[in-house]
Amino acid sequence: MSSREAVTVIGLGAMGSTMAKVFLAAGHQTTVWNRTPGRAASLSGAVVAPAAAEAVAASNLVVISQVDYAAMNESLAEADLTGRVLVNLSSDSPDRLRTASEWAAERGATLVTGGIMVPPPGIGQPGAYAFYSGPEGVVDQHRETLSVLGRVDYMGADPGLAMLYYQAMLNMFWTTLVSYFYSTALVGTAGVSPEQLRPYAAGLLADLTDDGPMGFLKILTAELEKGEYPGAENNLHMQAVGSEHAAAAFEQVGLDTGMPRALATLFARADAAGHGPEGLSALIEVIRKQAD
Repeated sequence: MSSREAVTVIGLGAMGSTMAKVFLAAGHQTTVWNRTPGRAASLSGAVVAPAAAEAVAASNLVVISQVDYAAMNESLAEADLTGRVLVNLSSDSPDRLRTASEWAAERGATLVTGGIMVPPPGIGQPGAYAFYSGPEGVVDQHRETLSVLGRVDYMGADPGLAMLYYQAMLNMFWTTLVSYFYSTALVGTAGVSPEQLRPYAAGLLADLTDDGPMGFLKILTAELEKGEYPGAENNLHMQAVGSEHAAAAFEQVGLDTGMPRALATLFARADAAGHGPEGLSALIEVIRKQAD
């Protein structure tokens, strides 16, 4: 498949507009359409379709970047999707993606689901990548074109897999950064600036992914794989007590306690369930039961 394959981009928000620009820069004939007119003004060289049906008709490969999958259903309701490959990089729930795959198949199209793991300025830049799921042969057929946006990581045939990975990564991204906001607010009550805390936060994040004694990502992953949660050196009960102290620290200085209190509650549930003598990784057992 030529790298100059024609492509249509549906949705011209920050993500979609950048995708279109990257395709154009790579020499792809690019047709665009957006539900709100006027968004294509900065896309020099793009063919602006007057309607979604005409945008879909212009290319076999249709890349979608909208607010959710319902927007795709609404936007393409009147379009002839026969033979089209729809690559939807919008966010939604995994089950919604599975339903959308059936919706596309009923209309003669093939849906490839995806989640792009960089903000708009990172699209097409070194280190950019996206998760994809759906028919592997179809992903491979268009891999060269999709690689213009970033590395193509194929996760499997289940249409929901790409979104599971995407949401898992967003969960870590959001909770890590929000934890940092909480921490800067906490030390800020004593006049400490965020910049004074930042080197310690950066060091902690680097240590967690290292192979040394603080490399807990590797250590705890091995425990999760085995289903064994040793707590001889640092048991969960003591960490549950410590999490209560952390929540109290936020309360005492008048800060929001939503995240630290939720964490303390999770630790307390695990302790009450008998996991106190085990290690931190035993929390996974409580998390899994909550999902049942």
